[in-house]
Amino acid sequence: MEEYTINLHMHSNYSDGTWPHRKIAEAGMDAGVDGLIITDHNVLIHGVENYFQKNRKKIIVLVGEEIHNKSREPQKSHLITFGQSVELCNYAENIQHLLHQVKKSGGLSFIAHPFEKALPQVNETDITWEDWEVSGFNGIEIWNHLSELKNESSNWIKLLFYVFNPAFYGHGPHPMAIQKWDELLISGKKTIAVGGSDAHRLVVRKGLIKKLIFPYQFHFRSINNHILTRQPFTGNFSTDRKIILEAFQKGNLFIGYDLPACTKGFRFYAQGKSKTAIMGEEIKVEKSITFQIRLPEAVECRLIHDGTIIKTWSDQEICTFITKSPGVYRVECYIQFLGKRRGWIFSNPIYVVGD
Repeated sequence: MEEYTINLHMHSNYSDGTWPHRKIAEAGMDAGVDGLIITDHNVLIHGVENYFQKNRKKIIVLVGEEIHNKSREPQKSHLITFGQSVELCNYAENIQHLLHQVKKSGGLSFIAHPFEKALPQVNETDITWEDWEVSGFNGIEIWNHLSELKNESSNWIKLLFYVFNPAFYGHGPHPMAIQKWDELLISGKKTIAVGGSDAHRLVVRKGLIKKLIFPYQFHFRSINNHILTRQPFTGNFSTDRKIILEAFQKGNLFIGYDLPACTKGFRFYAQGKSKTAIMGEEIKVEKSITFQIRLPEAVECRLIHDGTIIKTWSDQEICTFITKSPGVYRVECYIQFLGKRRGWIFSNPIYVVGD
């Protein structure tokens, strides 16, 4: 399998970010990621999707939208879309119709920052997702890097500490996002989990304090989606774009918090009698299934079955587990960083079905 690091959900100067696409691409190359998916608010920028190159480095850049109903007060329910060929923000007033149009146009859709607190210190309201009755979205953003700053900053002291020490605020996906994801999976809805940066590179001023929140490079070195593909990138934009979209559509990916330590090399397989399945795939029990987990470092690892932890390993790089039980299986890994236990790797599920 080939592995590529794709950073999702950021904003350019076409909405509320501060840099143009080329500079953002250069930041991605500096951070060492393989691809970016730029999602400006309620606008689809044409003509910028491509490979960007600087010196001997190159990066593939895709473009989508973060869509919300601008007339809705207070703001709620943002949807990330990418892969479509047409702008879709005009359908924002009816989310179910919007989701239909995303699918019709060949795009993918992911619920953005589903659970996000307000940050009254800087007059930021919460923009949680409230329209759970809709159907047809591909997945949810269980870990949003910038939203986590809002969720962790319950007072001015914490906010100022994290603003000037941003490496400390990353702890893991919002617990309610994990709970909702498990609920969707257990109900039979194959729901892809993704991680998002929500990078803007905003310059914030408060009295005498002026701070950059946060450099694109910082976000690109933090919450990433690591896609697994059976076909390597070719260097042809059209072909490689299809490879990326297919991996996100199928859920052949894991979320890695690459700031504490690089998560590249993580693998989660299910081996049956006649088939091997990776994240996002389905496998029949037949006689039994052997799960194989390979970690880049020896850390705490959990195997979760239908939302319940069934096995925990400590300080191991190779973990195995045999089961005969159908259900939804996924992996969580935790690492010690800056004095705290933090979420490190969150896999998408492998679906085990009975004969």
